[in-house]
Amino acid sequence: MEEQFEKRLMDLANQARMKDIILYTNFLNLNELHIFHSNSQKFSFIKWKISGGYDFSERQIVAFIPDAFSFYEEEISFPISVLKIQPCNVHFSDSLTHRDYLGAVLNLEINRNQIGDILVDKTDAFLFCKTSVKDLICQELCRVRHTTVYAKEVDRKTFDIPLKKEKIKGSVSSVRLDAVIAQVFPGSRSSLTAMIQSGKVFVNGKMIVSNGYHLKEKDIISVRSMGRFQYMGESGTTKKGRILIELEKYS
Repeated sequence: MEEQFEKRLMDLANQARMKDIILYTNFLNLNELHIFHSNSQKFSFIKWKISGGYDFSERQIVAFIPDAFSFYEEEISFPISVLKIQPCNVHFSDSLTHRDYLGAVLNLEINRNQIGDILVDKTDAFLFCKTSVKDLICQELCRVRHTTVYAKEVDRKTFDIPLKKEKIKGSVSSVRLDAVIAQVFPGSRSSLTAMIQSGKVFVNGKMIVSNGYHLKEKDIISVRSMGRFQYMGESGTTKKGRILIELEKYS
């Protein structure tokens, strides 16, 4: 499975180089991003860029950029659209979750790899998707659970991303992955270690299976089914020599 995915990426990169055009992947999940980052040296023959539509996105698209476009790399636009999904009548709307919105979109027979992150904000949601499916969603999505809704495209460059950040401060004996995760998510040291070793933790899109992995400032940590946060760095030490750290948890 991993080899097949890697082969598809390589085929896409080679096509971009030979045809001298920019080619894009679909949205990649954390496992797929890990495979890409782990093999990024194999794509050294071509430039690439990655985006999920906003900073700190979890699901992302890779763009393979041939030499002819290398001078315009910063201006490259990804085929990502943002849709705002909102209830037709707020007073009669359910309390909807990420799972509810995703399920409703997938019921339109849209493949999961066409859908990026979904950010839920009170009664609304912002859905990142491939531009090729935006019209279908806007035309066909009319209900999420028992709530009648409508979807419309918003300007990705100007809208305010409803990404809530919770600042967390703590102290650790060392900036090890397991020690830092324990500051954010509940659980015993052994359960967190097992979670890391089972491949459920990603740092900057790359799977990390060593609980002793040392984090660097600005690293983004994603823990499957639990959430993600950013390690902001050290802020000092305690009298007992413990390291004071600062984190930002996304919700």
